[in-house]
Amino acid sequence: MLDLFSIISRGGIVLWYFQRAADIQVSLPVNSLIKSVILQERSGAHIYEAHKLYFKLDNEFELIFVVGYQKMLQLSYIDKLLDQVMLTFRNQFRNQLLHNKLMSKYEFTNHFQDILKKCEDDVRLIQEAPRKMQSFEQSNKSKKTIESLKKPTPEKPKKTPAVKVSPVVPEDEAKESASDVNHNFTTNGSTECGDLSEEILKRNLENLRNKKNKLNSPTAKGKDSGKSRPKGKEGRVWPYGGAKGADKDLDYSKPRSARGTDDSLSNGVNGEANGDDTGTTNSSHVAVGSMRGQLKDLDTEVDEFSDSDRGEGSEDEADSGSMEPSGDSKRPQPSASSKSSGGGLFGVFKGLVGSKTLNEETLEAPLEKMREHLIGKNVASEVADALCSSVGLKLQGKTVGSFSTIASSVRSAMEESLTTILSPKQRIDMLRDAQARSGGPNGRPYVVTFCGVNGVGKSTNLAKICFWLIENGLRVLIAGCDTFRAGAVEQLKTHCRALNSLHPPKNGTGVMVQLYEKGYGKDAASIAQEAINYAKSTKFDVVLVDTAGRMQDNEPLMRALAKLISVNNPDLVLFVGEALVGNEATDQLMKFNRALADHAPVNQNGVNAARTIDAIVLTKFDTIDDKVGACVSMTHSTGQPILFVGTGQTYTDLKVLNVNAVVNALLRN
Repeated sequence: MLDLFSIISRGGIVLWYFQRAADIQVSLPVNSLIKSVILQERSGAHIYEAHKLYFKLDNEFELIFVVGYQKMLQLSYIDKLLDQVMLTFRNQFRNQLLHNKLMSKYEFTNHFQDILKKCEDDVRLIQEAPRKMQSFEQSNKSKKTIESLKKPTPEKPKKTPAVKVSPVVPEDEAKESASDVNHNFTTNGSTECGDLSEEILKRNLENLRNKKNKLNSPTAKGKDSGKSRPKGKEGRVWPYGGAKGADKDLDYSKPRSARGTDDSLSNGVNGEANGDDTGTTNSSHVAVGSMRGQLKDLDTEVDEFSDSDRGEGSEDEADSGSMEPSGDSKRPQPSASSKSSGGGLFGVFKGLVGSKTLNEETLEAPLEKMREHLIGKNVASEVADALCSSVGLKLQGKTVGSFSTIASSVRSAMEESLTTILSPKQRIDMLRDAQARSGGPNGRPYVVTFCGVNGVGKSTNLAKICFWLIENGLRVLIAGCDTFRAGAVEQLKTHCRALNSLHPPKNGTGVMVQLYEKGYGKDAASIAQEAINYAKSTKFDVVLVDTAGRMQDNEPLMRALAKLISVNNPDLVLFVGEALVGNEATDQLMKFNRALADHAPVNQNGVNAARTIDAIVLTKFDTIDDKVGACVSMTHSTGQPILFVGTGQTYTDLKVLNVNAVVNALLRN
């Protein structure tokens, strides 16, 4: 039984609705569907409390048909009901919809009741009808005949007789042996080889003579006697690997002033902080002051689509083969093969010609091609399916006139969907919020927690963000809550020494970066709480909490992470993931979110105050070229934005995501 049915416009105007019971609020589940599914370019069912909702788009009149029922029920007529209601509503109110009279009164209750009753009766008749026995002609067994069971025997290729003789046999003996072979073949009467003709004998003798000459040649003997050994593996040449004077660059046992090298920092500090040397190599390569203010966009090369990929352009442009440069970058000229064949990603649209309305059958092949292309760009298969399904819903019902219009329409729809997914749904300005918190009367520092799986670069990117914050005048306290991995605390100590050498204390305010740690084997939640209290008392502006890496299936460690986040209530929870993963990205994010929600303790009011992931830090982005599908997989899984992108191994290799660059890289062939 249906609980609700609503017909609304793309602008949010409710044209007509139906509800089974008076106590059901139609607006709440429908608003949740619009916010969580339709606006985020998703497709399929949506669960809101005890209801399951489906929707269907009418792209011609820009209408949305929503149906909802109890999620415990299994109704098989939902698709048929949506189709019948959409067709009936369009036919009955076509004039009002064409003239955009959305505020008119739509009397559709009787028609809806008739359609619903007919769908329910058809399903009931099918379920109550006795199962009809299948005839023999309809079964697969009838298709198996004796002829189909016979396996064709492959024909054996006829072989020409070959004469095997010793390579050092003289010519006279070779002639005798060849004649003996010929005699044996003729006397035995073998039908497989047949008689040897005189021409074959001459050819065999000539081949034998040539082989004998090659074996007796001095070059062949030299090759046999002294075979060249395979070339061994060459050693890799590393920077500072063995050049003259490299030992001075690699010797960190002495202060920088005693090494005899000119690697003093731009702020005049010779690499010493609190009487200790930095011990890092990348601190000398960091330009102090280069990361003040907001971070720069990701410098990704944005290649424009050629006309063959877009399916656009006039015939004159195609004949001339020239393209106007866009901005400072020159667009590549299409080859003759691409112009003639219409190759590339959208070459599959060649079959869609003529003025027609796009439907599910028409879009099946192009969307399958698009799905394969996205998976090749490292997009998770589930996300690629959902994305293509969303684009298919957008295009169904639209009328196109030619092949070029189809290509441009599909690309525009996909580009719009990708842009919507990658664009942040809410503002997250970490620097602005931290600066506002530092001057506030509350006194509590801005707390950021880093979490993720093993080996993705949590500590390294924490140090990059720390460098960006101290570049903008904020004092940072790093809480070493990774009490599990050996060397985690020492790694943070090294980063603190390097960062303090780059930004020494000013005006007696104390060090810009400090590490709060209690060693290994302690409770991470307690260490984080103590670090926040210490930062509050010592006037630190930001607290960066480093947690241990854990797999998404490790329940004890996930419980510990949920406890740390719920006890300390950080201002921002960042998930650190790497750009190299494909299908694993969705699994990691979904299980991290689910674990944080399931293992969160219940507060005093009996409400599960769960905190989930607020934003994503994507690392190792400089190693993937144009396979940037992990961005789409991660943002589509949780709906949370990608806040930072790691592009290298120095402190300045931190960027923000450029949505247009990523979308063009995904659609590039």
